[in-house]
Amino acid sequence: MKVNLQAEKLSKYFSVFLLLFGVATLSYAQRTELGFGIGGLNYTGDLVRNYNFKFIKPAATGLFRANLNKALSFRASIVAGQLGADDTTQPIDRFAVSRDSSFTANGSSSAFDIFLFEASAVMEYHFLDWRSEKSMIRWTPYLFAGFAVFGVSGQGEKPVEYSDIQPAIPFGVGIKYILNPKWYLGVEFGARKIFFDHLDNISDGNQGIKNFQYGNPNDDDAYYFLGITLTHSFYTIPCPTSPYR
Repeated sequence: MKVNLQAEKLSKYFSVFLLLFGVATLSYAQRTELGFGIGGLNYTGDLVRNYNFKFIKPAATGLFRANLNKALSFRASIVAGQLGADDTTQPIDRFAVSRDSSFTANGSSSAFDIFLFEASAVMEYHFLDWRSEKSMIRWTPYLFAGFAVFGVSGQGEKPVEYSDIQPAIPFGVGIKYILNPKWYLGVEFGARKIFFDHLDNISDGNQGIKNFQYGNPNDDDAYYFLGITLTHSFYTIPCPTSPYR
């Protein structure tokens, strides 16, 4: 029953995502961008409590953007990459040393690989009037927030049954720079608020047994994307028509 309810919820999320994407594409086809980017995925949870660059893993992104007005843009994007962390690289406490758990993408027999794929729809807010031909400003900081659906694979044996597809709330900051009227460069850092505690696969366990093979079941994991993007603008000027026709 839980699986069916979750599938129904996810289908609604995807429907909203596709609706927003279609509306933006049809309404703003003359002010759109397509692009790609490279960067890294990172994680915080039971193995790593704070963002740590030692655990960043390679990732890539592709995006579509519709510039609605001077301040707002709609963006639909995908992100794919690896996640990994362990208790031995930088143990957070003596408990972690005893647990000696990991999930990495190094192919070792003592670890399991995690691959993450995300589809998202977000709104971006730009602070500066950077695209105006009259402005001398060629860059702007921006904020973004929206909705995402992500899936994970390669987790090996699951301690409990759960869906590999989960919702998330992406939000973050970035900076955009105009290379020329057709090409934009961006740098972005975003966090994903998720409602899921199984990215590292160690949250469940019998805490009455002192084998240390469990985490904190009362908090959720999180993941992050840090990357550089390059987009191409397809802005065109519509031909004037006579109002008397």
